[in-house]
Amino acid sequence: MDVGELLNYQPDRGAKRLRAGDDDDDDPRNKKAGRELARHLEREDSEDPSGDRKRILEKLMDDDEDADDQEGEPVDESSVKKMILTFEKRSYKNQELRIKFPDTPGRFMETELDLNDIIQEMHVIATMPDLYHLLVELNAVHSLLGLLSHENTDIAIAVVDLLQELTDIDTLHESEEGAEVLIDSLLEGQVVALLVQNMERLDEQVKEEADGVYNTLAIIENMAEFRPGLCTEAAQQGLMQWLLKRIKAKIPFDANKLYCSEVLAILLQNNDSTRELLGELDGIDVLLQQLSVFKRHNPATAEEQEMMENLFDALCSCLMLASNRDRFLRGEGLQLMNLMLREKKMSRTSALRVLDHGMIGPEGSDNCHKFVDILGLRTIFPLFMKTPKKMRKAGAADKEHEEHVCSIIASCLRNLKAQQRTRLLSKFTENDCEKVDRLMELHFKYLEAVQLADKRIEGEKHDMVKRGEILDDVMEDEFYLRRLDAGLFVLQLLCYIMVEISNSGISQLQQRVHQILNLRGGSVKVVRHIMREYAENIGDGKSEEFKESEQKRIMDLLENF
Repeated sequence: MDVGELLNYQPDRGAKRLRAGDDDDDDPRNKKAGRELARHLEREDSEDPSGDRKRILEKLMDDDEDADDQEGEPVDESSVKKMILTFEKRSYKNQELRIKFPDTPGRFMETELDLNDIIQEMHVIATMPDLYHLLVELNAVHSLLGLLSHENTDIAIAVVDLLQELTDIDTLHESEEGAEVLIDSLLEGQVVALLVQNMERLDEQVKEEADGVYNTLAIIENMAEFRPGLCTEAAQQGLMQWLLKRIKAKIPFDANKLYCSEVLAILLQNNDSTRELLGELDGIDVLLQQLSVFKRHNPATAEEQEMMENLFDALCSCLMLASNRDRFLRGEGLQLMNLMLREKKMSRTSALRVLDHGMIGPEGSDNCHKFVDILGLRTIFPLFMKTPKKMRKAGAADKEHEEHVCSIIASCLRNLKAQQRTRLLSKFTENDCEKVDRLMELHFKYLEAVQLADKRIEGEKHDMVKRGEILDDVMEDEFYLRRLDAGLFVLQLLCYIMVEISNSGISQLQQRVHQILNLRGGSVKVVRHIMREYAENIGDGKSEEFKESEQKRIMDLLENF
């Protein structure tokens, strides 16, 4: 075994989360600190062939023997305390020698190896989350966070590696109490800001440092899953800015870019403050630029497809916020989505979802008008008339496609005024009202699906009453959600479109709707009942005033149906 191998060799210290395609042999922990040490020792070898170099090599061999001796030792509270105390001593010693001899690496490199070793040994604490409180009580968390800015990036990466294992989501759930204490302490120490600062100095061309970035993102994902409330704080501590910068970096697609898109989508879930922050950082433009690649080309791999879906999810989340709808409009997002629908690539399904999010509700009015101006009706109505075959591979995709198309048309009918509204209504009269025929076909399809679901639910309710169980509001809400999922939501949209076009003042449309209802044994009463139920459950969760005015508008439409 030559000197280089000796320096790089470390005993196996336990498993870590591997990136896709990584092998155990490449575990960066096995090479930490050794790289930098080897570089400095090569420089000093000529001056002192038998001094530091010999001593450190002997120490590495001794460490190996010590590690073998320790393998059988049980891990308990006292051994963890001892380990933390050793870590604190080694950390202090390394810091002291680095300050004393900043230009003589040979003097502090041995302590760096010692420090690296104890950090590796501390991975065993991750198997005992009920002892996490010791890390906090003995100030080890504070010391570990301090090492994230250590001059030797190998030490910082070793700490990231340890934190990733300590915060593994399965481990956190093993001991909620220990997990709470650890996460509180990490957040108190501004962990996200320190992790972001560390990522900014890492060079992803070096495999170990790229792994460090990956594990950093894993820490953030673990903490966000355990405590979703920290997303706002994390985004504001520089994470959002770093993610956007990394996503738009002109480097080949890799596992880290995929992970960035995943973490970004997590940050934006159900969180208006992170959505606003993304908008302020021109994030809508970044998302649109990244997605524009998939306008004419399908993703090359399954991983790239997953990234594309994550970016679409992030965009949909952002469009829930009114101010971002305007940014989407100015960034020509409508034009891009419209092109994606025409190009018939993989991105088409998600583009439809984005349009739905961008046009729904009164905040979507400007987008609805622009959509008509860019000839979007020519794109959306062929999709309404026939669900593309690619969408038919699974029944769920079929329903999802029809839901988004109907929602876009319903949003247009609600929001369009003047000339644009006339253009929309004239689409329904084209080719002997073929679109009204398709509307009624879908109406009966979903009516049947909902009636089947209602039958099942009534049977369940009957059984519950028999068993003496109480049907409370929570159960009723659950049943309503199941009905929506079975197709009630699409049915409500279809009924809304029927009522809107019947009130348009074009008698031809109203006559056709009633004619088909009578022909197929349908009933105006059923449509009214569905719309009343829709009106009762309406509301965007923001304004009571909006809810009341919308309910009144729907009731007025029903009066003339």
